Amino acid sequence: MSGLRSYEAVGSYSALSEATPHRVTQVMLETLATRIAEASGHMQRGEMGEKGEKIGKALALVEGLVLSLDPDGGGEIAANLQRLYEYISGVLLQANLENRVDYLGEAAALVNEIKAGWDGIAGAEAR
Repeated sequence: MSGLRSYEAVGSYSALSEATPHRVTQVMLETLATRIAEASGHMQRGEMGEKGEKIGKALALVEGLVLSLDPDGGGEIAANLQRLYEYISGVLLQANLENRVDYLGEAAALVNEIKAGWDGIAGAEAR
């Protein structure tokens, strides 16, 4: 099974290495939403080690999203996204500390809203 996962990882990396920055952001948001959902499931089942691992991965993705922002070129939108990403990080940390599934739900809703915006941009570019 680990060989299959390695093969899938190489395939994913190859696809992303040729992706546009917009697509990379979309993938990061998709993965972030998945990690939050996984953390929620682990939390509900009382699997605290796994919950912490998934929240840690989610936090790393949020950090990557912050680092990908262009404050100079992005202007007010980049500043707003940075504040939103920082808020999501805080919510994730509180969810982890207090074992609050509802906080994970709040973070997931925000991520899904951001992702919907990015998906809308992709749709507009395709027209």
